[in-house]
Amino acid sequence: MNIKSRILIIFSAITVFSCDVLNDAAEILTTDPGTSTPALTNAEVISGLKEALNVGIKNSVDITSVTDGFLGNPEIRLPFPEDAIKVKQKALDWGLDGQVEKFETTLNRAAEEACKEALPIFKDAILKMSISDGFAILNGGNGAATKYLKDNTTTALKQAFRPKVDAAISTVKLTDYWEPIITKYNSAMTFTGGEKLNPDLNEYVTDKAIIGLFHMVEKEENKIRLDPMARVSDILQKVFGSLDK
Repeated sequence: MNIKSRILIIFSAITVFSCDVLNDAAEILTTDPGTSTPALTNAEVISGLKEALNVGIKNSVDITSVTDGFLGNPEIRLPFPEDAIKVKQKALDWGLDGQVEKFETTLNRAAEEACKEALPIFKDAILKMSISDGFAILNGGNGAATKYLKDNTTTALKQAFRPKVDAAISTVKLTDYWEPIITKYNSAMTFTGGEKLNPDLNEYVTDKAIIGLFHMVEKEENKIRLDPMARVSDILQKVFGSLDK
């Protein structure tokens, strides 16, 4: 065999060997270690997380923005303002039970109305999710997606909720129930020397509505993470199924 033939054979062997190495490397990169299951691509991770968040936020807004969404849910029901809890007790002592009940009902009705504004704000934050955001959320454990939404939407939610809360409080004449209670309480404080109170109801309802909404979003997120039956599409099953291994 001449030198030219030998060189050709050696070159062919190197080429074949190189192709085998590249194929093996590609297989390692596109499969999970120890399995033949294709690994998740960046696009699949983002797609799966966006779908999970869309499912979660829609379910949460649907739950909270209806009549009794807050009032009928003991997990998120707005109580009498904590700063004025002494006012509530005094009102009950004075026989103003009906006004206290109406007051608490209207607080929750205002929260329910405000939550109708949340969906487009959440969706905008989801559209802006980056690849690094996606992998941090996927591997961040329970509540990671909710934290992402909190970090990226709370300011916008407050701006959107406040006018709705103001309008809801005005429409149902919340101050008609509040002012007699707080006025009588403050009058009593004049004689006893106690501290008078005048909490900002609008801010209270806005903040509590957002806290309650995020509580429901996190429940929906964790349901998808932990319950295979809640993964209602192929991409959700693939992305969150990868966490079960």
